[in-house]
Amino acid sequence: MTAIIIVLAYLLGSIPSGIWIGKYFYHTDIRKYGSGNSGTTNTFRVLGKKAGIIVLIMDMLKGSAATLLPIWLGVDIHPLLAGVVAALGHTYPLFAGFKGGKAVATSAGILLAYNPLFFAEAIVAFIIYLYFSRMVSLSSILACFTAVTLSFFFKDWPLTIVTILLTIFIIYRHRSNIYRIRNGTESKVPFGYKAKSAKEK
Repeated sequence: MTAIIIVLAYLLGSIPSGIWIGKYFYHTDIRKYGSGNSGTTNTFRVLGKKAGIIVLIMDMLKGSAATLLPIWLGVDIHPLLAGVVAALGHTYPLFAGFKGGKAVATSAGILLAYNPLFFAEAIVAFIIYLYFSRMVSLSSILACFTAVTLSFFFKDWPLTIVTILLTIFIIYRHRSNIYRIRNGTESKVPFGYKAKSAKEK
């Protein structure tokens, strides 16, 4: 049963939400526009708020569902392990040529299912970072570091270890974003601190 859980978790993660929503409802391959990524952020950028919210929810649900699989099926495997497999599936999806997103939303879904309080604290941190930086990529990275710090207060070593691993993986997936952040060319959201003055310029 353990192998079945792993396979199911990977297949759940492999569902290319952004690609399917773009293709079937907007007749658009989001990989050909914006950052070229198939994840939530690029969906917002290319297809708009409605599509972005739908994809965000779907990507989070993939992580949550995979994390809960061992509990639902009564299999003796740590829920976080199944969640991590889903995050890998999201990043290297079987149904999209093994080229997927950056696992931020799916990782958030993992935390939501495993520890809602921990998830809420990490999301608050992300929102604060996003308001002041107006960069989703930078906010995601900083929120990951914050999540690692917060995890120690929960005294749950599997949670801490998985949070550290996901942070390393997410930073790795944001290599190009980090380069643009350093060069001052990273895209910013149209809201948040000094957003109005930036528009006026």
